Formats: sequence, C-alpha cells, structure tokens
Amino acid sequence: MPTRYDKEFKQNIINLYKQGESAAQLAREYGIGYSTVHKWIQGQAKTQSGKSPDEIKAMEKRLASLSEENEILKKSPRLSCAEVTNIFDYIHQESHHHQVTKMCRILGVSRAQYYRYRSPKPSKRRAEDAGLKQRILRIFAEFKQRYGVMKIHHELNLELQPLQLRCSPRRISRLMKELDIHSVTVNKWKAASASKTKVEQRPNLLKQDFSTTGLNQKWTADMTYIQTKRNGWCYLSTIMDLHSRRIIGYSFSKKMDTDLVLKTLESAVKNRTITGDLIIHTDLGSQYTSDDYNQRLTELHIRHSYSRKGCPYDNAPMESFHASLKKECVYPVPVFEDYETAAAVLFEYVHAFYNRKRIHSSLGYQTPLQVEIATLTSQMAA
Repeated sequence: MPTRYDKEFKQNIINLYKQGESAAQLAREYGIGYSTVHKWIQGQAKTQSGKSPDEIKAMEKRLASLSEENEILKKSPRLSCAEVTNIFDYIHQESHHHQVTKMCRILGVSRAQYYRYRSPKPSKRRAEDAGLKQRILRIFAEFKQRYGVMKIHHELNLELQPLQLRCSPRRISRLMKELDIHSVTVNKWKAASASKTKVEQRPNLLKQDFSTTGLNQKWTADMTYIQTKRNGWCYLSTIMDLHSRRIIGYSFSKKMDTDLVLKTLESAVKNRTITGDLIIHTDLGSQYTSDDYNQRLTELHIRHSYSRKGCPYDNAPMESFHASLKKECVYPVPVFEDYETAAAVLFEYVHAFYNRKRIHSSLGYQTPLQVEIATLTSQMAA
C-alpha cells in the first residue's frame, strides 16, 4: 500500500530543505523517494530574484567560502615575516572555526607538516582512546546529544564489530567525562496525585498487559502540553503501536479538543491495514470519552480501553514516550518561540529521529522501524 502524504507533511519537508537540509538527506531521514522530495521542492515557485533554490544555494555557498577565506587571512600572522611554526600555531588556534585543510591551502603551508608538528606519536592506549573519542563524538552528534553511555555503547560496538574490537561501558563513560559530554537529563518522572474530580470509570481491557505478537493488536494514545512564548500552550496528540513502539498517529494543535484526537486517529488508520481485533488504550480525558471519538472507533471496529482514574501506569509506554520527548526534544530549548517553531522541531523528532533512528532497550536495541520491517518480513515468509 503506497504511503500518502498530506499537505502539512510536504510543507514540513520543503521547510527543512529551505533551512539547509539536502533533498537526498531528507529522502533518507524520512524514508521518502528522492524523486518525490525533488518534485515537491521543484513544485515551489521560483524566488523573486528569478533564480532557482539550487542556484541561490550555490551562490550563498561561494559567498560564505570567500568570506571565510578573507577572515582567515585577516587574522593570520604576517606571512612575510612569520615563522612556519607560528603559522601552525595559528591554524591550531582557529581549527575550531575553520577547516584545517582550507587554512593550510590559503596560508600556503603543508597539511602533512602541520599534523606532524601538532601530533607527537602517542602511546598505543592514548592512540586507541583518541580514535574512540572521535567515534563517540560523531555518534553523540549524530543522535543530537540524546544518547547516554549505554546507547552509545551499543552503536559504537556495532561499528567496532567488523574490526573484531569491543569497548566497555566503563571505558565509554570515562572517555565521555574527558570529552565533557553527557546526554540531556531531567528529574525522574513521578506520577501525579489523583484528581478529586469525580470521573466515570470505563472498561480497562489492557490491565497493564502491553505484550503483543504482531502489529495492529494494541495501540495507545495520549496528549501532552508544549509551551511556546508567542502562542502559549500547544498540544501534541500521538498514537503508538505497542508492538513496535512506533508513533503511527501524530497531530499538533493550538487547541486541545476532540478534533485534535480525531485527526490523530485518522492519521494512524490512513497507512495501517487493520484486519484483526484491535484495542486502543487512552486515559479518561473528555476528548477520548466524547461521543464523536467513540463513534468513530465503532465505525473502525476498534475496541476502546481506558486507564483507571489517577493511574498513569495503565498507559506506561506512552508516559515513557512523553518522558523521552520532553528530555530529548523539549527541555533543552527550553521554551519554543512560537507554534510554528515547535511544530517543526516536534515533526523532526517524531518522524526522523524517534521512529527511524532511536534505539530502544525494550526492543533489543532496535528502532521502531526496524521492528516493523522485521515483523512484516516474518509475516510474508510465513
């Protein structure tokens, strides 16, 4: 079944392209065909200057390169009287701001000589540590500072496996301390005390049994608050498939109403094939207990399960997702400027990172997408 993309999804991809992402990178990160991304981008009108986005990018890249070259020459020692070692010291000093290769070319010195000057031969252990640090920093940056020791340990040892090498969590912890890096952290989540407002209890079909044998057996849904400076509180509504932990329904709005959760439900069912008995689990919020929401579930032949009042553990997988979202995406900001900014960041986190890149210890250090692919492959082979 081909995937259908709505206008909001396409516009988010185009906005990311305008912010500097390449079409190839967007195709890879979001699992879209390159030709599809290219068609969306080319479908936009040409800019007021009459130049295509690719032409403008090329001009901006050339201008940035010339500006950088001028800055390097301006701050460098007087070449007519400078010792080569002074130039090498200057290159090292500026290496955090400019590429070493580029500075060596502009200043007319050998890159190999520079590295020989800067790098006396280290001990074997130090050389190994230096190589591991480079890999750790790259993994840490690739996953946007969201991974701690154990997840970096998993990713790093996947890289080292072809070399028949391994690195212990303890060594990784030491190297991360030396690099002064750590994943973003927040206080451990605690369940809020139950409200005294009287709420009608409804059937709890799951009873904290989150086990599954396949996709589309048990879904869970919830909403969370996202604060912005300009638009106040906004609301993220999601649906998760408990088998893969993949977020399959997603909607972000300035209003927390029944339309929001209905839109999320429609986004979930649009690209899923529901053939068997499916349960969706929610809390007792008015949006989920509304007649409109439950009527739509009846039409889709989906059974509705509810958490008990004041018991968030009944929906623990979704609470865990919200904790990860807040820790890795929301709290580092710490407050989004406006609704549009928050929407773009949340879109990237859910669709590009959480579903496709983030490994889960509960899934055997696989991503939700990997679990879904493995499940579907197994079903086809059966």
